[in-house]
Amino acid sequence: MKFLLQFPLLKGNNNNRSKQTMSQKVTILVVFSSLFVFLITIISYSLLWKINEFRGLGLSIDIDYGLKNETESLQNQTESLKNVTESLKDQTCLRNDTENLRYSLRNERENMASKPLKKCDIFSGEWVPNPEAPYYTNTTCWEIHEHQNCMKYGRPDSEFMKWRWKPNECELPIFNPFHFLEIMRGKSMAFVGDSIGRNHMQSMICLLSRAEWPIDVSYTDEFSFKRWQYSNYNFTMATFWSPYLVRAEQVDSKGDLINIYLDEFDEKWTAQIKEFDYVIINGGQWFLRPIVFYENQKIVGCQYCSWENVTHLTWHSGYGKAFRTAYKAIVNLGNSKVVTILRTYAPSHFENGVWDKGGNCIRTKPFKSNETRLEGYNLELHTIQLEEFKRAEKKAMKRGLKFMLLDTTQAMLLRPDGHPDKYGHWPQENMTVSNDCVHWCLPGPIDTMADFLLETLKREGVTSFPKKDFI
Repeated sequence: MKFLLQFPLLKGNNNNRSKQTMSQKVTILVVFSSLFVFLITIISYSLLWKINEFRGLGLSIDIDYGLKNETESLQNQTESLKNVTESLKDQTCLRNDTENLRYSLRNERENMASKPLKKCDIFSGEWVPNPEAPYYTNTTCWEIHEHQNCMKYGRPDSEFMKWRWKPNECELPIFNPFHFLEIMRGKSMAFVGDSIGRNHMQSMICLLSRAEWPIDVSYTDEFSFKRWQYSNYNFTMATFWSPYLVRAEQVDSKGDLINIYLDEFDEKWTAQIKEFDYVIINGGQWFLRPIVFYENQKIVGCQYCSWENVTHLTWHSGYGKAFRTAYKAIVNLGNSKVVTILRTYAPSHFENGVWDKGGNCIRTKPFKSNETRLEGYNLELHTIQLEEFKRAEKKAMKRGLKFMLLDTTQAMLLRPDGHPDKYGHWPQENMTVSNDCVHWCLPGPIDTMADFLLETLKREGVTSFPKKDFI
């Protein structure tokens, strides 16, 4: 029994030892595992530190290389900033000039608004030097007719562009394109007559280009019937080719003989003129050609013709009647908004022969007023124009219509230097008229007609000063 009782006890002691031995083994394993993990951790941290050292070295190399590139970039930027600084200096100077001009224009407008303009005859005076002219060139204005592009075709002198008109008793302000467009805002202007009228309108387009370029809104491709619109001002300019102002037709294909119907409207312009606020009429040179005159559909005479049983007439009577009919067309409209402006005859300056016999115009300076005078057919044309203008003005006033006069004849008489002469084409070109002493170079004396026009509009009360600066 004791044995039996003791055996289990002995067996239990062996189990306890076994458990203790196992526990010791586990403890030793845990300790070694911990040491292994510790060593691995230390090694890992060491490797990471080395790797970071290496990366730091690489980063340092990259930074040095990047700094080099950044330095070069900054040097380039410094050069660019120097250029920008120089540009800003130029712009600052330009801005200062602009501010001065704006201030000057503002003062001018305020003075004009507060003081009445001094009344004097702006059409009597002298040409004086103007070093600031011209106000455009043949490279800045595309609306210069080839035959008036004198500088393009080699005219050697340029002084003819550097004059302004000085009235005897006052000053004639230089044309201000911003002021002109402002008072023409929402209005329209037509140039009716011969190619000098077109020459005048092209001069206006060039002068106005400092403010705005127009858009071609013509109804036709014909060069002699153009319309231009200034969109920012809703202002339209147009030209109507009508050298006789009345109905006319060629008798032969060469145009050597013309039929003109002195009592019939030229509907190419009279049918459209009611659309316009201002109509500038001119004419003269074409009346000195061979002409057959008609009235009531019958021949009443001819000029420079040898027809039998036909009365020989001079241009005088036909010229006056043509203007009378043209004015009648406007007055009969009964449209009180239309203002009629007569721009008087601009004399030609052929010397050393007539236009088709080798005449030329080679002068390089204006005449003084005491060096020439209005005479001959120039005087007769001018006189007839003024007579018909006064006659029509009286009738127009009864209907509430306004007539205005641009009496530019004397001023243009003094400018024999302003024509293209032989510089309206290349020397080798075969031209019908080799020397042009009728039309005017652009830029040139005809630009002064804009000065006359704007001043006349202001004197007639057509003023609307800008509410803001447009420079």
